[in-house]
Amino acid sequence: MNTKKTNALDNLKRIIFENKVIFMFVILCLACIIIADTSVAYIVGEVFTRFGRNTCLVLALIIPCFAGLGMNFGIVVGAIAAQVSVFWIVHWGFTGITGMLLCVLMSTPIAIFFGWLLGLLYNKTKGAEMIAGLVLGFFADGVYRLYTLYIIGGVIPFDDPNLLDRGFGLRNAFDLTGNLKYSIDDISFLTVCIILGAIMIVMGLVNMLHNKKVGTQTNGKKNLTNMVMGAVLVAFGFAGRMIPMVNLLFGGTRLIFTDVALFGGIALVVFAVVKIIVKRKKGETGIGSMIALAIGGIALTAGTGIGPVRDIYQSIKISACTYGIIVLFCMFNNWMTNTRLGQNMRTVGQSRAVATSAGINVDKTRIIATCISTVLAAWGQLVFLQNLGTFNTVQQQTNVGLYAIAAILVGGATVQKASNKHAVIGVILFHTLFVVAPLAATKIVGDSAISEYIRMFISYGVIAVSLAMHAWKTAGGPKDKGKVEPDAKHKAVAMPAGNAKV
Repeated sequence: MNTKKTNALDNLKRIIFENKVIFMFVILCLACIIIADTSVAYIVGEVFTRFGRNTCLVLALIIPCFAGLGMNFGIVVGAIAAQVSVFWIVHWGFTGITGMLLCVLMSTPIAIFFGWLLGLLYNKTKGAEMIAGLVLGFFADGVYRLYTLYIIGGVIPFDDPNLLDRGFGLRNAFDLTGNLKYSIDDISFLTVCIILGAIMIVMGLVNMLHNKKVGTQTNGKKNLTNMVMGAVLVAFGFAGRMIPMVNLLFGGTRLIFTDVALFGGIALVVFAVVKIIVKRKKGETGIGSMIALAIGGIALTAGTGIGPVRDIYQSIKISACTYGIIVLFCMFNNWMTNTRLGQNMRTVGQSRAVATSAGINVDKTRIIATCISTVLAAWGQLVFLQNLGTFNTVQQQTNVGLYAIAAILVGGATVQKASNKHAVIGVILFHTLFVVAPLAATKIVGDSAISEYIRMFISYGVIAVSLAMHAWKTAGGPKDKGKVEPDAKHKAVAMPAGNAKV
């Protein structure tokens, strides 16, 4: 009995120590919420809005992280690629989803080119990629400002009076209302189901055809399951348009969280129960996490019947398409880690020497990882801009890398390890703190003008504190000096190309 208690206590200590960054910011957020003494509905609504607006940019950091490039401060160049496309598309008069698709088409090759240049720099500065990315971000910001404030109109002929300032150079800011504002957010949930389901079916078919071509059965059941789920989504999207009640609940451009909580909670419970039954039949572990998921689903559904919670739910409006894009980014990151290229990236991140001995082109792999990150950052910046609705021509890209990296570090990521889970948790915690800390500071100091200084202090402070605490964790903590983090003990093992998952 004593041994069991000791083991449980040791496990609890280990969990707290490994997640101390998350716990610290949870406590900090709760303290600021109490001090701010503001409406919980307002805080939750703001966090959900910021979550949809910023998460894609944070997810763009994951692939270069497991490829050994650390936190990619260079995603600023991806944001710049997106902004270059935005003001040209606005100038040419394209609006709505057509304009946004043209922005994607225009920004993607620019982002790939910028990512290639950034990757070349990283290959010349191995071991100092974060510093190189940070410096390059400042340099790219300066070149971009020269381009927008002088070259456009001053060198490149440009005569749009709505965008020009002083006869040359773009205005410092302009409104995207009437052209690109909410071009993604205004796509209905049923349309998102059709698009997402079609993508899942196509991806499943491509993987199955590829497996057949190379003569392997890797992930066969998973591919079939994804295709079935995709077909269900497509069927729901088309059928929902013809069923009045379903169309009323899910046919709009914004979903009220009350409906999401009701149906989502039931879905979580059903999913958890099915997984528990399957795991018990197979004798697998991990049932505890499924039970926790089921409890979470029950709590989510029960909240729709509790007055104060229901009021908070009612105040939250979710853009289905924006959240669908976040899901697609997460799916892409997971899919990439299971491909041959993803396995090569992981091997390069663990040990460049082992990767080279296994026949992997290290420099090329690092450049590809950088290009992917830059393209995802460009697309994430497009999601950000259409949701914000205001385009600050000169300064919009300035803090892109800073805020994204601060968020993912708060979520428990390190410069060697990051995942979708870290990104999601980090965005929620960081932007909760970003919302409530200025309010709390205003309550304490009594001056609302201090709020912007508090936000900058939070951003830089989060990065510094998170890196320091992760360094402490790597060192093994106060009672384990000299020990190495378990992940660091594992030597990198290159996976032969023929055995890599595809």
